[in-house]
Amino acid sequence: MINDRPVGSSEEAGRALQAAAVAEQSVLAANGAPPAERLAALAAHASRCTACGLAATRNTVVFGEGNPEAPLMLIGEGPGQNEDATGRPFVGRSGALLDECLRENGILRKHVFVCNVIRCRACMLDAGRLRNRPPTPEEAAACSTWLEQTIHIVQPYVILCLGAPSANAIIRRGFRLMQERGQWFETRFTRYASATLHPAYILRLEGDAYQSARETLVSDIGAARRKVIEAKREPRMTLF
Repeated sequence: MINDRPVGSSEEAGRALQAAAVAEQSVLAANGAPPAERLAALAAHASRCTACGLAATRNTVVFGEGNPEAPLMLIGEGPGQNEDATGRPFVGRSGALLDECLRENGILRKHVFVCNVIRCRACMLDAGRLRNRPPTPEEAAACSTWLEQTIHIVQPYVILCLGAPSANAIIRRGFRLMQERGQWFETRFTRYASATLHPAYILRLEGDAYQSARETLVSDIGAARRKVIEAKREPRMTLF
C-alpha cells in the first residue's frame, strides 16, 4: 500500500532536516561523541527524511547496521521489500547469501557496517503491487547526505561496493563492474574502495554460473579483509 504522505513541499523540509543533521554532527564530533552515539543521532534524523518522493511509498527507512567503527563497510544499492518491512539492510535470501560469504572469510555482521546508497525502497506500482525498481539519479542525490555522513562517522579503512550502482556512487560514474571488479581505487570516501557482485544478482544465476559468481563474492570479500589488514599499517586518511 502506498502511504498517504505529502511529497512536494515536504522535499524542501527533508533537505532542511538533512542540513540540521549535518550541523548536529559537527557539534557531536567537536564534543568528542563516540561513533555509536553519532550514528544513532543521524539515524534518528534519517528516519524522518522526506527529501525525495520515496518517503511516500516506504514503510521504514533502512539506515544501516553493524560496527560503528568498522574497518570494512559494505554498500549496496538500496533496500528491497524485505528490508523495507524489517528496517534492516540485506535480509531475506540476498542477506543470507551475504552472511554466508562473510562467514567463509571469518567475518560476521557485527564486524562490518552494512548500508545502501539510498535508505528507502525504490518501487513502482505494477498490476496493483509494489515492485522494486532502480532508484533515479535524483533519488540517489537526495539521499547522498545520509550516505556521506555515515561514511564520515564510521571512517572505514576499506569500502566494498556490492553491485555497479554502488560503485557508481562511491568510486566513479560509469564504473564497469565486470571489467573493473576486484581492482582498488582511491576515492574521496576512503583510500581503498573496490566493487564486487551483488548477492541479488548471484541469486538470479543457476548451475555453474551461480557457483562461479558466489566464489567471486567470497574471494572479493577475502581480498577486502586482507586490504583492511594492510591499510591498518598506514596513516589514516582524512575524509572529505
